[in-house]
Amino acid sequence: MQKRRTFIKKTGLLLSGISILPHYAFKSNFQKRKLGVCLVGLGNYSENLLAPALQLTEYCELRGIVTGSPKKIPVWQKRHGIPDKNVYNYDTIGAIANNPEIDVIYIVLPTGLHSEYAIIAANTGKHVWCEKPMAKTAVECQAIIDACTKNKVKLSIGYRMQHEPNTQKVIEWAKTKPFGAIEKVKAEIGWNITNPPDIWRMDAELGGGLIYDVGVYCINAMRYTTGMEPIAVAAHHENTRPEVYKEVQETSIFKLDFPSGVKASGKTTAAENVNILRSDCKNGWYELSPFQAYNGVKGKASDGTSLNTYIENQQATQMDDDALAILENRPMMVSGEEGMKDIVIVEAINESANTGKEVKLS
Repeated sequence: MQKRRTFIKKTGLLLSGISILPHYAFKSNFQKRKLGVCLVGLGNYSENLLAPALQLTEYCELRGIVTGSPKKIPVWQKRHGIPDKNVYNYDTIGAIANNPEIDVIYIVLPTGLHSEYAIIAANTGKHVWCEKPMAKTAVECQAIIDACTKNKVKLSIGYRMQHEPNTQKVIEWAKTKPFGAIEKVKAEIGWNITNPPDIWRMDAELGGGLIYDVGVYCINAMRYTTGMEPIAVAAHHENTRPEVYKEVQETSIFKLDFPSGVKASGKTTAAENVNILRSDCKNGWYELSPFQAYNGVKGKASDGTSLNTYIENQQATQMDDDALAILENRPMMVSGEEGMKDIVIVEAINESANTGKEVKLS
């Protein structure tokens, strides 16, 4: 808890001397063709990816912010035209309940803070989008789900790849099996990080570590590529630079067993450049490489098929899909339950790595 309080103080989440008055009653003159999105946390992902993507979306737009950094407020207001009444801090976030211009609250905080603020968001009665990974533990994930269910709001987890067309083809092939039965799957993500920045991702309490940050992409890919849920996990961690990776692991290697004898191997690492998802089948293979990249996903299959459909902006596609699901009252493409399944596996990976034993999954 001390580290969490320190992080909050460092990032200005506990404001003193700053008062952003909540706007309780005002008249809206616009037609709500688009849903209003409020970003919670104005770090790199919000500033350089989500906010620009919200300039491209058809069914939603940026209308509010929650920040603990007063110096960011005028910059965001000037850049995105956000009025004073739609600016909140971490003490006044609950007042969003009274703001009809905001329909969705998007949690873009360190993983260790997701559960706390996603629950606060749900209690405002607004729909909740939560960036991946969903939370640090399955218990926290369930608490988010319960809060959204109680408040009758929709919940989506920010797995942008499931909204991406080449990935959707892989998901489809898990059902149609054009190359015969799937036998093996490999999913690996890593970068050769020689000088890791001193940020929250290096802090275990705040949910740092590659197994959370990008490991969930590998786990999610194994699940959607096979179309099944794993029944056992075996894993180990490696750390060649303990003086750098003091609290989180440099490399995690894990194997998942699926029903029907299907095997999957995964890796996340800060010691090697790798980004691949591959499925080996009875009568061929297919792969995406890179399978997780902001600038596009590309792949191929053993019969010469190309998997290289391009979309302009992955985040915009993700948010439009989720906004349209809300507008049409349909299930979200990536539900809270989907996000929690990956965290159950992350916990099993860590347990297996710590005990040296295989972990069975129910």
